[in-house]
Amino acid sequence: MEGVSVLPALDLANASFVTPRLLVGGDLDQWDDALAHCQLGELVGQGVTHVVDVRIEADDRRFVERVSDRVTYHWHGMHDQGQRVPTAWFDEGVRLVLDALEDPDAIVLCHCHMGINRGPSLGYAVLLAQGFDVVEAIDAIRTARPIAAVAYAEDALRWHHRRTGAPLTQRREDRARLKAWRQEHPLDVVRIIAERRRDEGPAQA
Repeated sequence: MEGVSVLPALDLANASFVTPRLLVGGDLDQWDDALAHCQLGELVGQGVTHVVDVRIEADDRRFVERVSDRVTYHWHGMHDQGQRVPTAWFDEGVRLVLDALEDPDAIVLCHCHMGINRGPSLGYAVLLAQGFDVVEAIDAIRTARPIAAVAYAEDALRWHHRRTGAPLTQRREDRARLKAWRQEHPLDVVRIIAERRRDEGPAQA
């Protein structure tokens, strides 16, 4: 696991460092290209080299490639409808991140639209693959990004158990610990989404 350190805070970009080499968050501004340009510039300035975009509803490849030649963009979209996430989605998403991190200078952002569920859930799976404890991983994401509900963490944990061949007793214990953590750290997701939508551009007005 990566050591604990003071992580940078971003002023413009809707993203949060979870470890020195992994961020989770939301997308670039969709209504103001100038602001989106500045947000991407801030990410690059903080060393981000790879973006894994997990929105099914949008694709910023052309914008990112036009603005910066220093960022490798991957689109790996899925819906955010509370569905069961197939293990294949985590297989590919985590592979994209870990392949990028083989370069010791790489820093990866996993993002969705608001940075509440999909991006943080992929980030959670990455942390599990890197050897983080089940609760330490989700706690690290929530600490870095207080609005992260990580709704698909249970699916990520199921993926991790299958990937590692965890015994049944370990699977039960991990699920129970994750459930207990959720009960101890409730989040008003409806309120958070409503507040985020109020802050968005004219299409939401």
